[in-house]
Amino acid sequence: MHANASLRAWCASTLFSTGLLLSAAPALAADEFGSDWDDPRTADPAVARPPTASCTVEILDTSFADFDWHYGRIAAPAACPGPWNKVVLEMDGAVKGVQYDRLGYLQIGGMTVFSTSTPEPSREGIQWHVEKDLSAYASLLKSPQEVRMYLGNVVNETYTGVIHIKARVTFYNTDRRHPPTPAADSVAALAGERRDGADLVGDTTLPANAQRWIAEVYATGSGGGCEEFWYFTAPPQANYSCPAQNGPYREVQVLIDGRVAGIAMPYPHIYTGGWSNPFLWYVMPAPRAFNIEPIRYDLTPYIGLVNDGRLHEVRFRVANLPDGASGWTLQPNLQFWRDPHRASTRGGLLSYELGTLANDPAYSSPSAGNFQVDTRGGHRLRASGWLETSQGRVITHVDRIVGNRNLHHWDEGEFHDGVKGDWDDTETVTRIGGGLPSVAVNSQSFGFDGLLSFEPVEDHYRVTTRLNIYDDANALQTPAPGAAPLAQVKRNRFDGEAGWNYGVPRDQRHAVGHSTQRHQRFGSQGCYDHEIGQSNGFVSVDKYRCGQP
Repeated sequence: MHANASLRAWCASTLFSTGLLLSAAPALAADEFGSDWDDPRTADPAVARPPTASCTVEILDTSFADFDWHYGRIAAPAACPGPWNKVVLEMDGAVKGVQYDRLGYLQIGGMTVFSTSTPEPSREGIQWHVEKDLSAYASLLKSPQEVRMYLGNVVNETYTGVIHIKARVTFYNTDRRHPPTPAADSVAALAGERRDGADLVGDTTLPANAQRWIAEVYATGSGGGCEEFWYFTAPPQANYSCPAQNGPYREVQVLIDGRVAGIAMPYPHIYTGGWSNPFLWYVMPAPRAFNIEPIRYDLTPYIGLVNDGRLHEVRFRVANLPDGASGWTLQPNLQFWRDPHRASTRGGLLSYELGTLANDPAYSSPSAGNFQVDTRGGHRLRASGWLETSQGRVITHVDRIVGNRNLHHWDEGEFHDGVKGDWDDTETVTRIGGGLPSVAVNSQSFGFDGLLSFEPVEDHYRVTTRLNIYDDANALQTPAPGAAPLAQVKRNRFDGEAGWNYGVPRDQRHAVGHSTQRHQRFGSQGCYDHEIGQSNGFVSVDKYRCGQP
């Protein structure tokens, strides 16, 4: 057993566990953390809204102190019957006392449309705000639907924080300059959804006249155990506290009737208790912590194989999991576009090439008492399919390339434990026919460079976390029928460090921390550049270089 076994056991429950401005910064920053701090916020942009008439409906007003579903309803008001230019979800949260961060998700019509984690509170209490564009799910909202939210939360003598949530949806009407959102004609859940080992499996029947098909899945390694921080796992011969026989490479796949039809990199989410250091996240969470983005796959090349009116199996899988692993949450939906002028489309697969999954977790000991696993992995999938539509024959080619380099290093006893991870995921979709050829490229690069240290000081440990995080994306779409050209760049950076004394009374923790986030977006949708900085729980920098609301 490692020398710091008791500390590592504590970490098992807190390590990697489970924004708009809400308050003003004080005139002077504190020397260290006290019992209260500023409300959480991010530098992320709010959802852009059109200047059209709108209607807002409250869909949820509840408090979470259990593991039950909480219910509401949603129906578009008569003044905003649709179609809509945009549909926006806003969620406000509040909690005070003592509480861990919690994971939750909101469903409309039985399908997850929003996934989130919560901040850890101060004893005096905090409030936070999150927004999400729900326009992709507009077809769900054409008729009244049940709303339900899950946010499992323990409340007892120790963990006193009851989490209060209010949620509302605003529908924005269209006009000549603001046309309807190009959302799917239908959004469907898997039929007979079930678990098969670690896989999530179900069935679907495609519309006979389907002409475009997107699969979406909210995928998080957040259900407990080592998969909650999968990028730290190491092959068994490394004798690391979280073993995985194939190392830390993970890939989220979708399979149709047993054939791999989509591949993607999972995002390495860090929640607000993550890396043993909630003091790093009290005011500014890591990217995507409050708004967990789904993975999307273009499955259009396969329509001709499965739009025969029969049930076909769709399976979501986290590839390269260790045997018997648990902890991954997979919440999918399927989105279909129909040919408005034909009762059925027909087609087939022109080409299909699934490369060999490359994964090489190389374990070594570069010096006495120091160890590392250097992992290099990647995969490529190319598929082309044809469809006879009302606009003639349309050929869709999808090329997706994913890759990961993960350098994990630690010392004897894991007192110093660090990871430098980089993930790349690029999907290129080319369509020929039905008008002008179109090309859409979505390229994501994300990762971090972090170190977690446990330094012995007298009868306790000083826990220090240092993290540099990036979350970048480039999107390019050439003109196509019904779509505007797009060129957009996102650069999102988080840098922070925090330290505190573990194993002492609360008033002796002497916690300090500072962090900055700068979120930039520029391109055909305009310019946005917002930077926030905090020191010991109070915002010290809040400035816009462009795109100020």
